Amino acid sequence: MRRRSENKRDHAGLGTRGVWAGEEGNYWERATQIPVALSVSFGYDDVNEWLKVAQGKTHGHIYSRNTNPTVAAFEEKVRNLETAEAATSFSSGMGAISNTLFALLSPGDGVVSIKDTYGGTNKLFIEFLPRFGIKVSLCDTSDHQAIETAIGQGCKAVYLESPTNPTVKVVDLARLAAVAHRHGAVVIVDNTLATPINQQPVKLGADLVIHSATKFLGGHADALGGVVCGGADLVGRIYHFREITGACLDPMAAYLLLRGMKTLHLRIARQNESALKIARFLESHPHVIRVFYPGLESHEQHEIARRQMRGFGGVLSFAIRGGFDAVKSFLPRLRYAHLAANLGAVETVAGPPSTTSHVESTKEERAASGIPEALIRYSVGIEDTEDLIADLRHALGKVRLAKRRARS
Repeated sequence: MRRRSENKRDHAGLGTRGVWAGEEGNYWERATQIPVALSVSFGYDDVNEWLKVAQGKTHGHIYSRNTNPTVAAFEEKVRNLETAEAATSFSSGMGAISNTLFALLSPGDGVVSIKDTYGGTNKLFIEFLPRFGIKVSLCDTSDHQAIETAIGQGCKAVYLESPTNPTVKVVDLARLAAVAHRHGAVVIVDNTLATPINQQPVKLGADLVIHSATKFLGGHADALGGVVCGGADLVGRIYHFREITGACLDPMAAYLLLRGMKTLHLRIARQNESALKIARFLESHPHVIRVFYPGLESHEQHEIARRQMRGFGGVLSFAIRGGFDAVKSFLPRLRYAHLAANLGAVETVAGPPSTTSHVESTKEERAASGIPEALIRYSVGIEDTEDLIADLRHALGKVRLAKRRARS
């Protein structure tokens, strides 16, 4: 577990901190980049020193399932950007989410969340947590009053995701955190789609912030990882659960995530700008029924997003005319998009919820979460915006033409 170590770089800009945070110190042979510490164990000539490290009285590492130098550097970079006290990492985003919930909740406890969280998270709420006697209340994401009422009825934790995946809905984090704290509940926020560049939930009242580091933090679709940061006491409990259950982050993955985070602020700035332009283009296209993007004035929670976000993110979703058959015709016609179950990469990625965010869910479970089958999630890469718009225009035009020919 990485705890806050105050230094002058904590007060630099987010771009500077994304490059330098967690990378202080002298490395092997004076390397300027964080080395990949693939060693499973770390040796000590002095048993007393070894014992102090094992007991947490002295900084150091003994076994990479517990802590590792490369992994610790990654944790420190995320901790710094999220302005948290401590951070600990995991082998995947779902590892971070599941370990956090199971570390903090016991049989008889309650958790309040929203209906359209990420599919894996939703599965935890509807399938796994109830098996352990944990009461789950899932509320309409857009109904803040209903969420507040559920919190008031008693719960141990409030789990929020904003923007949500894939419908990019936004919840008022400061409002709900204040209500949760009045009732003694811990507030957990999945900040994967926003990233700390666009939104810092700790400053809005969150106790814990979770990322699937696989996505925007890494940014290159080549490393799985997850991380949770927040108050030192809470993160300490989660770290202890993780060190025993074993879902640790691999040092090589940590290195790749560190490397990716150095360009996070540049990538997010480009993706914010491109996503807004693309959303506006799609909103004006006659073959598009609806566009979901918090940067659009037509978005239901646009004003909330303006208050709590610096940028609106690189993910949008939209529905086209013709239902799922049209989606199946449209997607293969995209020239500048991977049709894959990922987001947040430097390349644009697109796909429907049934094969991406909610592949583990049934059609009925997706419907209960308010997710249309014919929705297309579009994660904007760093390509030239004009090329992506032209690509979308071309694919939409081909679908319309094919539809006309089918009629005739």
